[in-house]
Amino acid sequence: MSIKLSNLYDDFRDPKTIEAYAKLIEKDAKTIDKNIGIMEVCGGHTHTIMKYGLPQLMPKNIHFIHGPGCPVCIMPKERIDHAYILSMQPNVILVTLGDMIKVPGSNGSLQDARAKGADVRFVYSPMEIIKIAEENKDKQIIFFAIGFETTTPMTAVVIDLVVKRNIKNILFHINHVTVPEVMKTLLVDLDNRKVENRIDAFLGPSHVSVIAGSKIYDEFAKDYGKPVVVSGFEPVDVMQSIYMILRQIIEGRCEVEVEYTRAVTKDGNEKANKLINTYFEKAPFFNWRGLGNVANSSWKLKDDFGYLDAQNIYNEILPTNHIDDHKLCLCGEILKGMATPVECKIFGKLCKPTNPIGSCMVSSEGACSAYYKYGNLK
Repeated sequence: MSIKLSNLYDDFRDPKTIEAYAKLIEKDAKTIDKNIGIMEVCGGHTHTIMKYGLPQLMPKNIHFIHGPGCPVCIMPKERIDHAYILSMQPNVILVTLGDMIKVPGSNGSLQDARAKGADVRFVYSPMEIIKIAEENKDKQIIFFAIGFETTTPMTAVVIDLVVKRNIKNILFHINHVTVPEVMKTLLVDLDNRKVENRIDAFLGPSHVSVIAGSKIYDEFAKDYGKPVVVSGFEPVDVMQSIYMILRQIIEGRCEVEVEYTRAVTKDGNEKANKLINTYFEKAPFFNWRGLGNVANSSWKLKDDFGYLDAQNIYNEILPTNHIDDHKLCLCGEILKGMATPVECKIFGKLCKPTNPIGSCMVSSEGACSAYYKYGNLK
């Protein structure tokens, strides 16, 4: 008998199971005499939480905090400007992933560049770049690569093919970032002082952990006293993970646990990590939108592969100065977990999906987008 794809998710969206976990969470929360702030690092979790109304199932002392785990949301304007400028160069086809096309920079978005005649294309898989290059041998293909640990191996695979096949018309603008370093920045500022925020525990991003392994969170339990539970994206996954966090707090434990055991191991995907380390090394810093420069939180091409680096090839025309966001936009504070979308004065008014002012409204993983779509706040 064939199994429909929807059947694979039914158990993880079962209302009775969700209700059962809600009762367990409520029972445990009554034994905790303080507020507990749980940050879901990943934007995918934010959308699950809002879509299925999970905040309404939480006791009054359990709060969700939305983190910076949206690769589009954290992209600073100057890098969006890089993509815009590169797309406007003669004989260039600029390729990127989905939501990146709509994010506004200081010159406009890639969507605006395309309206002005630039050849901008979005792909679902970076592997499509090889076909684009083969069909356009007289063009320079530039891949504006974004994403966390989840998508970095896919870019590395394409680079591997470009190198081995000696493909001459593909360059890469690398914007891949890593999760642990920014999690640390949310807890400890650049002067090594404790940040006064509300984070008591983390929901670890599952897809990131499939690649990097759960071991990347060990320091948060050991050195910072923050429990981490790596959670799947379905509502039952999230509810079970919250329950696991509360059990740690009640039992006086502080550990890294994996709820998403069907896909996550401690060491992650060793083959993918080996390929990443073949072509990439850590960059000294990356300017995270709203958070500032975070040391060792991104990848760059190794010097041996600098001939594939669009930032090297076009360095004379690419800006380096930091560009501030709209003065009324609270994306930075939202990404730091210090504000919610409804606290922003322009949310749902000046800033909407049809007219996004900040990156958190543009991306399908952005917190503002989730609140606007599922929060009944329009």
